[in-house]
Amino acid sequence: MATGVTPELAPAPGRHWSDAVIRSAREVASDVRMIEIEPSAGAHPYPTGSHLDIAVEIDGLPDLRSYSLIGEGPVDGAYRIAVKEIPESRGGSVWVRALEPGTDVQISEPLSNFELQYGRAEYLLIAGGIGITPLWGMAHALERHGRPFRLLYAAHTREQMPFLDELSELLGDRLELFVSAEGNRLDVGEQIERLHPDGELYLCGPLRLRDAAIREWNARGRRADRLQFETFASGGAFAPEEFLVRVRDRGCEVNVRRNRTLLDALKDEGVDMMWDCLRGECGLCAATVVEVEGELDHRDVFLSEEEKAERGAIITCVSRAVGGPITIDTGFRPEAE
Repeated sequence: MATGVTPELAPAPGRHWSDAVIRSAREVASDVRMIEIEPSAGAHPYPTGSHLDIAVEIDGLPDLRSYSLIGEGPVDGAYRIAVKEIPESRGGSVWVRALEPGTDVQISEPLSNFELQYGRAEYLLIAGGIGITPLWGMAHALERHGRPFRLLYAAHTREQMPFLDELSELLGDRLELFVSAEGNRLDVGEQIERLHPDGELYLCGPLRLRDAAIREWNARGRRADRLQFETFASGGAFAPEEFLVRVRDRGCEVNVRRNRTLLDALKDEGVDMMWDCLRGECGLCAATVVEVEGELDHRDVFLSEEEKAERGAIITCVSRAVGGPITIDTGFRPEAE
């Protein structure tokens, strides 16, 4: 039997990791593979929008990746995830997509940061490509509860849209497709205009789609708490590349490989950092940016657009630099000072 990452190598000691095995794996779109994971202790119910952390191994080093859980709960005692082929990723999607039935893996309990809230006047669900995974369960739940909603599903081609047939059968004309290869692009601002003033928007998709939704939502003076989005900070404005970081307060230089995060590289060099979510959301791992010789590729959702434009901070668990080195200050101050 093939073996995945062992508990001792699990990359986040503060999390509870448990044994699991890959039960099945199959293609559900031209570049998407659905994987069923059966925990040894049994699969637990989870709210819509939940995700699972999987311990992975990249270039012999432990890491983790987060994947949205498909549907409203486990199926026959297994969790289901869908993994898109991402050529320019840091290696996690390649590792997980290569898992075959019978492979042992380490997983977290289902975690919920993107839960559907009931009682809204109307719901708008927007999925960009693989972002359909958490929204599929939401659509099923809203359908079952008889709530007013629309699901907008955008991708480059129909072949890249997993679960399209099932969603079409379930939702009918409440499912609207936006296929750019067919000349049909999603206008987020127009769709927000159609949403009830007291409606809520749930979005999961690439960085550009998320940023466009935030801009259009704010431009219309909508309530900030009625815009919900899921992010695993897997994409940015630039393809990941190797870059150099000068750590001013530690007097050292750290090289960040394209398949490692800045936080990983700092920890590898013994630079202590606070961290928690590893998703660019909590801000605990922020470092002060002293100098930038290239560009910062902000992939987090913690810093505001104004803070990102000022280039004064970087969230080290997800964000990167391109085109030149950066100098940071981690805030480390010896007690003697």
